[in-house]
Amino acid sequence: MSTLAAATTFHAPPVEFGKLSPMLIAFGAATLGILVEGLVPRASRYRVQVGLALVGIAAAFGAVLALSKTGVQLVAQGSVAIDGTTLFLQGTILVIAFVGFLVIAERKTDQNQDAFAAQGASVPGSQSERDTTRMGWQSTEIYPLLMFSVGGMLLFPAANDLLTMFVALEVLSLPLYIVCGLARHRRLLSQEAALKYFLLGAFSSAFFLYGAAMLYGYAGSVNLDVIAQHVAHPDAGSALLYAGLAMLGMGLLFKVGAAPFHMWTPDVYQGAPTPVTGFMAAATKIAAFGALVRVLDVGLGGPNAVTVWRPVLQAVAVITMLVGGILALTQRDIKRMLAYSAILNAGYLLIGVTSTTAQARAAVLFYLPVYGVAIIGAFAVVTLVRDAGGEATDLSRWAGLGKRAPIPAALLAVFLLAFAGIPFTSIFIGKFAIFQAALNAGAPALVIVAVLASALAAFFYLRVVVVMFFSEPLPDGPTIAHPSIAVKTALAVAALATVALGIAPSLLLHLANNSAGILAK
Repeated sequence: MSTLAAATTFHAPPVEFGKLSPMLIAFGAATLGILVEGLVPRASRYRVQVGLALVGIAAAFGAVLALSKTGVQLVAQGSVAIDGTTLFLQGTILVIAFVGFLVIAERKTDQNQDAFAAQGASVPGSQSERDTTRMGWQSTEIYPLLMFSVGGMLLFPAANDLLTMFVALEVLSLPLYIVCGLARHRRLLSQEAALKYFLLGAFSSAFFLYGAAMLYGYAGSVNLDVIAQHVAHPDAGSALLYAGLAMLGMGLLFKVGAAPFHMWTPDVYQGAPTPVTGFMAAATKIAAFGALVRVLDVGLGGPNAVTVWRPVLQAVAVITMLVGGILALTQRDIKRMLAYSAILNAGYLLIGVTSTTAQARAAVLFYLPVYGVAIIGAFAVVTLVRDAGGEATDLSRWAGLGKRAPIPAALLAVFLLAFAGIPFTSIFIGKFAIFQAALNAGAPALVIVAVLASALAAFFYLRVVVVMFFSEPLPDGPTIAHPSIAVKTALAVAALATVALGIAPSLLLHLANNSAGILAK
């Protein structure tokens, strides 16, 4: 009897909560936000939710800084890797999230209301919607939802096994499906965007999970280290390995917005509330590329696998740059143009991923934060240009904006010039670092295509600048909202970072180089 009892004794696995503290703080703030929705009076929820979210993000960032003094470690039974790359990406996500939440919390641009529907459950155009709008209701539940998403983003690039990575993928994605459908204006377009994003995410998750199952069948484990050991074997070739690699790659490429897996991404960017669009364009891309780097470098970094996925990803990078650059030329909507710009930038990042060197990984790590702050700043400016029906996103409405509102137009020009790769901007330094790493890795053809795509991109970025500063203002042109101190702070941070990191990038480059060399394997 005692032998049976001893055999059935359950031993709780050790969990290093301190090492997981950034994610736990984010999830804790999200959980408290749900309690706020149920316990705090409606009139006070907005202030409490915004304050709780910003404090939670700041506390999580403090936890990341504290962990940076510790060494590389695999925690939670080896399912989460705490290393330099993880901490760099987590810190970047939290900085982007803080700036993004400042824009999301803006209310002054829309008659003392935020960018979200008064009540998400109201049918568009119904009496219920009109009543809740008139009473000044706000969808404050978006803050705990987005905090859950931030927690998933922190876990996604840190996951050291495919099952944990899949859970993180779902946690970061599901809240975004909801908030994409909560735009205050153009509700039907917003709900269409939410449905398309949900379907796109479902495809992504299905491919990822099917690929993980095949790799489990191949290696007998979903742990990246175990998979790497099998891949390193001389006789590693297997149909399960290659099929799993293809499926898993497609799932992650859906998430980074690479072509031809980008379908509906511009529709989602256009229909979602603009502050959420900026947040997704920056933070989701950082988390997804972090996960892609970990899977390819840690789990599938053996020569038997690299020789298979590198030429495929190089072809995807070329297609992504061409699709993003060419289709952006045809866009008349600012948000759709920025969506194709995001696709184009995904192509640049894929060049760094396929180079598979520490130098290339450092270049990717540098590029992600500088692109993230610039894209959030660009979308923040878009929220300020208003027509009677909401945001004025048609390019023709922006004619002469530089004369009507010189400061917002100048800020957008700074971000667009950075996207174009103009010297003395941060993204120019990021592109230079990626192209140099690709040349050193023996991929000059990719660099040539990237340079041509950059030249093509400069045309549609500069076209917006010309329309704003060298066209006559429209008599019935859009109005410019007066932003709150929160949006002013976000714009100032984004603009200063874009210029300062272009003039003096050494500190961030040094940090990226140090972090790229510390990857738990």
